[in-house]
Amino acid sequence: MSEFDLIRKHFTRPTKHTTLGIGDDAALIPVSAGIELAISTDMLVAGTHFFADVDPHKLGWKSLAVNLSDMAAMGAKPKWATLSISLPENDATWLSHFSQGFFSCADAFDVDLIGGDTTRGPLNISVQIIGEIPIGQAIRRSGAKIDDDIWVSGKLGCAALGLAHILGKQQMAANSLAHHLQALHCPQPRVLLGLALRGLVHSCLDISDGLLSDLGHIVKASNVGAEIHLDAIPTSTYIKKHLKTPAFQQYVLAGGDDYELCFTAPERHAENILIAAKNINIPVVKIGKITATHGINVVDTGGNPIQVAQTGYNHFN
Repeated sequence: MSEFDLIRKHFTRPTKHTTLGIGDDAALIPVSAGIELAISTDMLVAGTHFFADVDPHKLGWKSLAVNLSDMAAMGAKPKWATLSISLPENDATWLSHFSQGFFSCADAFDVDLIGGDTTRGPLNISVQIIGEIPIGQAIRRSGAKIDDDIWVSGKLGCAALGLAHILGKQQMAANSLAHHLQALHCPQPRVLLGLALRGLVHSCLDISDGLLSDLGHIVKASNVGAEIHLDAIPTSTYIKKHLKTPAFQQYVLAGGDDYELCFTAPERHAENILIAAKNINIPVVKIGKITATHGINVVDTGGNPIQVAQTGYNHFN
């Protein structure tokens, strides 16, 4: 099977938002007046971002979901994606399951696959996501204000604990394990929440490398600081039971792979944020405040500082 046969069989289907999709030298997409494009790219590398023997259906879902999370963080509506994939071999069964997982995510969030590339080589997956947002309404990292509340969605640390179990660093009973592995392999991008937060928040990003690392991008870009309360951070019941243990604090504060949103907003918008989140059934919780003192201070219920070994994942450390 040639490269083009592979693309036709596994990755070509009718599109909804596209003038011309897969099959020509470039895609053509119509953009409405008063709209600007939000564009982001993520690469998933076997051995770095996922295990080579991971379920390909789940990998297909995740490869698109992590990009959709970037759109959510900007308050953008995702509409188009490109997929470039390097494959060790043309494995029709693997490709079938991968593409089904990819398109399951695409269908859930109404995204067209409009192009990309395939080649032989080590297993690598690169997705570019393109979304729309009214001009001037994008939510940036640089807008946090002193005294803003700091919020997060969902539960943090679950994916990191699931990975720790796979690596043999943390053993868990089967009844607790399933939820944490699901968080690792099938993250749920908070696209609807990002759209709902337009006009309510000052800054936002998605948590991919760990809460402290990613919140650090907000405080640096906004020239502010932050104080967060460990016990306020939402996580699983299992992690809550062990949260006095440094390893579990690390999962929550710096584990990464959460793909939840962290955002800051003035206190006057708290009620509207809670109502907006409830309407789309996505839990959000206040975990701290933006401060004038630079850096991020993590405290326990008594206000005592908590130290962590590292603030998040770094590809080159």
